[in-house]
Amino acid sequence: MTELLWTRPEGDTPTVATLLLAHGAGAAMDSGFMNRFAGHAAAAGLAIARFEFAYMAARRAGGPKRPPPKADQLIGEYQTALQDVLKSVEGPVLVGGKSMGGRVAAMLTGGSSLPKRVSGVVCLGYPFHPQGKPDDWRMAPLEGARRPVLIAQGDRDGFGNATELAEVTLPAHVELVWLEDGNHDLAPRGASPATWDGNLALAAKAAADFARRLAAA
Repeated sequence: MTELLWTRPEGDTPTVATLLLAHGAGAAMDSGFMNRFAGHAAAAGLAIARFEFAYMAARRAGGPKRPPPKADQLIGEYQTALQDVLKSVEGPVLVGGKSMGGRVAAMLTGGSSLPKRVSGVVCLGYPFHPQGKPDDWRMAPLEGARRPVLIAQGDRDGFGNATELAEVTLPAHVELVWLEDGNHDLAPRGASPATWDGNLALAAKAAADFARRLAAA
């Protein structure tokens, strides 16, 4: 059974969908980014279920700080977490994650046995290429996804910025939302008129609106 960390809408806020959210390569499911985004997403109407891949859970337990396995080797763990979420909730479920977690989620949706209740993918800071290697594009997970994909990207993200992406044609089922002056954590610089919480709130609203559009389709 996967250990899930839940953040749900409060009060009279209706739940639009559940988003299963995986962490990035270097930070746990309760990092500052993950905590802040989950709070904004719940306020926008999404129930958030977070989980950790085994390598990150081992770090939490005091194990060595080893790098993550290759992304495609994490698909099985994501699939297990998804099955647990599908057993726990009713209604539509989105899969997604921060950086590497979103990439793994997109890979998962390329499979032929994806449950129908999984309606889409939400990627927060998609790693379009390794940092410093803008010619090494990671488009295959997006191209192979069998569900619509929403990407919330900082426009100065070192893993794929607005200038670089302007030269690329994304698949028709991929929607890209830019966050002002955002880095890979969607955070702007101090002199920017944008704020980190503001960008995260915009990303959360975009994800909730994405879920509503999918439900109405």
